[in-house]
Amino acid sequence: MGNHDMSQYEKMTKTPMLPLLIRLSIPTIISMLITNVYNLVDTAFVGQLGNSASGAVGVVFGFMSIIQAVGFMFGQGSGSIISRALGNQDTDNASTTASTGFFGVLFFGAVISVCGFLFLDPLVKFLGSTDTIAPYAKTYISYILAAAPFMTATFFLNNVLRYEGKAMLGMIGMMIGAVLNIGGDALFMFGLDMGIAGAGLSTALSQTIGFMILLSMFFRGKTQSKISIRNASFSIFLVLNIMATGFPSLLRQGLNSITTMLLNSQSSVYGDEAVAAMSIVSRIAFFMTSVALGIGQGFQPISGFNYGAKKYTRLRQAYRLTFILSEGVMILAAAFVLIYSNDLIGIFRDDETVIEIGTRALQLQCIAMVFLPLGMVTEMLFQSTGKRFGAAVLSSLRNGLFFIPALLILPGLRGLYGIQEAQPAAFLLAFIPALFFMLSFFRKLPKDEESGG
Repeated sequence: MGNHDMSQYEKMTKTPMLPLLIRLSIPTIISMLITNVYNLVDTAFVGQLGNSASGAVGVVFGFMSIIQAVGFMFGQGSGSIISRALGNQDTDNASTTASTGFFGVLFFGAVISVCGFLFLDPLVKFLGSTDTIAPYAKTYISYILAAAPFMTATFFLNNVLRYEGKAMLGMIGMMIGAVLNIGGDALFMFGLDMGIAGAGLSTALSQTIGFMILLSMFFRGKTQSKISIRNASFSIFLVLNIMATGFPSLLRQGLNSITTMLLNSQSSVYGDEAVAAMSIVSRIAFFMTSVALGIGQGFQPISGFNYGAKKYTRLRQAYRLTFILSEGVMILAAAFVLIYSNDLIGIFRDDETVIEIGTRALQLQCIAMVFLPLGMVTEMLFQSTGKRFGAAVLSSLRNGLFFIPALLILPGLRGLYGIQEAQPAAFLLAFIPALFFMLSFFRKLPKDEESGG
């Protein structure tokens, strides 16, 4: 092992926990905040084109979750294996995994692109478009489909960098892409008067540039794992291992996409205003969780490295600290948004009906979000340590097994109120199983750092 690799190993397994967690969390928090600022700015820009265009962004956002799901499946799956391999000081295995995952995610991204163009009309209807939203959605999604291979690979590369403990490098690529996206929105949508087509073109170009910047990190010797066709294995065992380890991410993101489509479909019964309102609420809610999620993502490489190195006391310490920080941040964010929910909705759409619908939904989510960090951090713990079944179950509970039935049942009982209440109900119901999984994991984890893993 070279000096660079050894210094990274020492940093991940011996640095005092709080400084290490903060150092790894700050870049991921900044990346997520900037990306979410772009999402919110994009929503505000498109909102100026009317309710139908604003609804189209919410509809396509569900499809972009599918692209993200594939990227995260390969990225989190490869990253988990890579961090444990590096914790075990096995850089060859790390490079093989990184290369195999990279070419795999490019292939799946290309499949998404081709299939999307072949079935464009039924796709936008399936995503929840109304007749008035569909033309805008088709225009916007065409640019997203063209860039799909690069978008999936961008999420993959960023996750591998995070799991190596190189979150700062990932932040650079994501930040440049997001800043270009915001500038591109202003230029193409309004400067060149392209409307929603400009929003789609800006997203496609910025994601492609971000991809090239992130890939350059692996070619310039900035990482421990290397990406090349020579390092790729393509053995069915390794590919399935990557996909199985990353499956909880696919499940989580895929269920997010399904629930977004279902939410749009259920909301469309009450008009474009309801679709636009719930789309805005989803964006704000995701922004609220971004800091807590960034702290959790900073925890993942610490968890993987120290689990691979059999340093279980550090793993326990890292989990406790991550949960406390995430919960504290979530409480503060929820309190602020709860107080200013009406004003926040109004920033994105100056429509009385949209504001009324969105405000109640956002306030309910703020109350329920304080129960979110336990499940989120526990799910990350299971995935980073290779506990695939537990991670998959935790992913499915909050986003699918509780949210989907709530979306199907509550609107029939309470109409539009039921749509607003579905996500908060899912957060509350998912808390108890997450607590059980967390306690079970740490009861089984060895206490002696020298005992087997």
